[in-house]
Amino acid sequence: MANSSPIARIQAVVSDDFAAVDQHIHHQLSSDVPLVQTIGNYIVNAGGKRLRPLLVLLSARACGFEGESRIALAAVIEFLHTATLLHDDVVDTSDLRRGRDTANAKWGNAPSVLVGDFLYSRAFEMMVDISDLEVMRILSNATTVIAQGEVLQLMKVRDASTSEATYMDVIRAKTAMLFEASTHAAAVLSGVDKTHQSALQQYGDKLGIAFQLIDDLLDYQGDAQEMGKNVGDDLAEGKPTLPLIYTMREGTPAQSVLVREAIQKGGLDHIDAISEAVRDSGALTYTAKLAQRYADDAIQSLAALPASEARTAMESLAEFSVARSF
Repeated sequence: MANSSPIARIQAVVSDDFAAVDQHIHHQLSSDVPLVQTIGNYIVNAGGKRLRPLLVLLSARACGFEGESRIALAAVIEFLHTATLLHDDVVDTSDLRRGRDTANAKWGNAPSVLVGDFLYSRAFEMMVDISDLEVMRILSNATTVIAQGEVLQLMKVRDASTSEATYMDVIRAKTAMLFEASTHAAAVLSGVDKTHQSALQQYGDKLGIAFQLIDDLLDYQGDAQEMGKNVGDDLAEGKPTLPLIYTMREGTPAQSVLVREAIQKGGLDHIDAISEAVRDSGALTYTAKLAQRYADDAIQSLAALPASEARTAMESLAEFSVARSF
């Protein structure tokens, strides 16, 4: 029976490739140190959508590339992403991800950080095996930008004066950069011309921004069980995301003061009142419209590619990124 889930239908386009990537990931998680493999398997098997390796596979398919290196590249991307999750959960003191305990909640901060380091190192070993210097340059640059984005976000925690422009810098670096690297590196590996490389690079960037905007919107209207994380997590950590920034800027004086004090203090003491203020100020509508604009731009960038089942799936992925509820 066909799965009616939009993301499942998109994944079905490269289902055989996905199976090969999964096998490669588990092979590369092998370690003589049992705890490394235990934690690595725990987070890799956590049930995420694996959007970033999916982007690699769809991009390669859209370029007509069927070389085995596309499987290794998709695994590299998943390892890089998983390493950032392990580190982020420690930095954010998170205890829930994808509906279950985070690795740091189960094993502690030190093992989580060190296994994250292992995954980064193994990813770079796998990059060397791919033997494409331009791909390595793209991915090396991406890891640098992502780290800088995470530090910038950390600097802005409990800073209620954070501007929308700074917020966009943060999400472009910490989220969109790996989306962009996934599509760009796949295009380079495929050997297509600069026009197609640029089209896929732009697609990844725009899609990543749209995706993060919706993530931040769902922090105030999503369902905790469906999302697999606690509603209000960003507010609890004092992160000034776009819905909060907009409410402080465009809401009533009372709404602005309420949100400003909540960011500066952190915690969830007034989560219901803040969620109401975010809704009533129009912040969620504003965020959703901005996300839709980026998703539309992502789809438009694909016009440079020849029509194919993979391109259609990538268009559907952009539509899913803004229509989802998790």
